[in-house]
Amino acid sequence: MAERRVLITGLGVLTPLGNTVAEFWEGLKAGRSGVGPITHFDASKFTTRFAAEVKGFNPEAYMERRDVRHIDPFAQYAIAAAKQAVADAGLQITPENAERVGVLIGSGIGGISTWEEQHSVYLNRGPSRISPYFVPMMICNMASGQVSIALGAKGPNTTVVTACATASHAIGDAMAIIRRGDAEVMIAGGSEAAITPMGVVGFCAARALSTRNDDPQRASRPFDRDRDGFVMGEGAGILVLESEEHARARGAQVYAEVAGYAMTGDAYHITAPAPGGEGAARAMALALKDARLAPTDVDYINAHGTSTPPNDAVETAAIKQVFGDHAYRLMVSSTKSMIGHLLGAGGGVEAAVCALTIRDRVVHATINYENPDPECDLDYVPNTAREAPVRVALSNSLGFGGHNACLVFRQA
Repeated sequence: MAERRVLITGLGVLTPLGNTVAEFWEGLKAGRSGVGPITHFDASKFTTRFAAEVKGFNPEAYMERRDVRHIDPFAQYAIAAAKQAVADAGLQITPENAERVGVLIGSGIGGISTWEEQHSVYLNRGPSRISPYFVPMMICNMASGQVSIALGAKGPNTTVVTACATASHAIGDAMAIIRRGDAEVMIAGGSEAAITPMGVVGFCAARALSTRNDDPQRASRPFDRDRDGFVMGEGAGILVLESEEHARARGAQVYAEVAGYAMTGDAYHITAPAPGGEGAARAMALALKDARLAPTDVDYINAHGTSTPPNDAVETAAIKQVFGDHAYRLMVSSTKSMIGHLLGAGGGVEAAVCALTIRDRVVHATINYENPDPECDLDYVPNTAREAPVRVALSNSLGFGGHNACLVFRQA
């Protein structure tokens, strides 16, 4: 029996560059930065005082007012992006098909703002004042849970928590669910809302963040010699995935095919990548094998590209290990240069970028690339978007704990 093909038929995003796919994509192509001073809270005493925040989000556009205060922002973001994606796909979820429509949305950190608020209540007002909604608002699986409730999707419903690789694992696992016939449609991706005092100070303490407080918009500079850490972002990226048979039967639009997926583990360190990028390289090679493609078939890589000194050099080494001489013919760019690192949501937004790149034949730039690093010597599409045909795109997501995920997208 032939393996079922899985197609992308809908996209939804909430990002620091815009709260719709169209607004986000135009911002990316124009090379705009979504980074600025933190406004969610007073960060004046923090070593890093800027981030890439979602701006102007109105949750009541996507859910009832009475529900908003009982749903953490990370799940609100997931609901918004999922509803966008389903509308974009023209998908009707009905009692007749609901059991064949599933949800797989992850979050690396979950409801951290709820945790912080309720901890303050506990300290200042005592245990009797804790909200009964505390646990349901905090737990990471609630993005999937709330989306399934909001949409009436009764098929496979689960979640993934693998730090910065979360959304890519979610999309890959959702593809596998469709391939084996357990669902016809999966709503998949990631969501994150961790620009909170403890979220930011935790990464500050780990010395993972850029400290360019005098020039925030130029702080995220993947592969640049002077990179000094990542910029925190937030938002959601959700895809509607369908079996080819289901999509063609209803005449759905198709962005691209999810052609391959693989995941590996570094078994090395809780935050640092394995030297030489061995785990990332294996993930890329295995994803290409899953897609039945050769390295020379790939036109574009949407890099993990965090703007940290270790990641960018290691990822570059991993790409060269897998692609050999072809690495120097690839276009490689980092979405994070404009929207920061969306943590568990990053892979979802970047998967959407790959689909749009294939559709529109435009590769967005890596902005703030000014000073080449000898250890990062590939074509990073510096500073200006490029029109180019892209038939095959690859997306890397590499998470704390040594979690590596790679997705391969192909023109359908």
